[in-house]
Amino acid sequence: MSRAERHRLSSLHDVELASLAASGDRQAFGELVRRHGSAVRALLRRMGISATETDDLAQDAFISAFESIAEFRGEGTFGGWVKKIAARACVRRIQKDKKYRSRLEAADLLDESPPEDPGRRMDLDEALKGLGEAERLCVSLCYGAGLSHAEAAEALNLPLGTVKSHVKRGLDKLRARLAPDGDTMEGRRGNG
Repeated sequence: MSRAERHRLSSLHDVELASLAASGDRQAFGELVRRHGSAVRALLRRMGISATETDDLAQDAFISAFESIAEFRGEGTFGGWVKKIAARACVRRIQKDKKYRSRLEAADLLDESPPEDPGRRMDLDEALKGLGEAERLCVSLCYGAGLSHAEAAEALNLPLGTVKSHVKRGLDKLRARLAPDGDTMEGRRGNG
């Protein structure tokens, strides 16, 4: 691809690139992957996926997105759309892994979070690592991938109330860990 073509593609909006990709322009889709690949991999890492699996899942998500690019209507952001595809691919992989699935179900009964260290400052990724697997997965799906609680419950094949409990517990723990000097973070996002 020429420098001029690269510049032309980089100046287009995601909706325009998606339209070009839907008509078969692989370079336009490549630009979408370049723009959103890091965010998709970051979401998958926040969901607790290993680094090696993250790349595989991200690639699978972008292949699925390319195959169904005509379905992207531009009603939301392309980034949000492809993150939902990645999150659903991740959930499907988790559901196939019976060992992980049983740990997720057991997390309902047992808090797997490590002990608090109030003197330690951490960023969001570090704070998410401190959540139990079920909490991290539910918070990541609802806030990282933009799924509603009901969509996350359906994707995980868990009761809606269980997902809401995991999200609430996870958010409460994140607020406590990320709040400066004991302050609480204000403002909750409705995500019913």
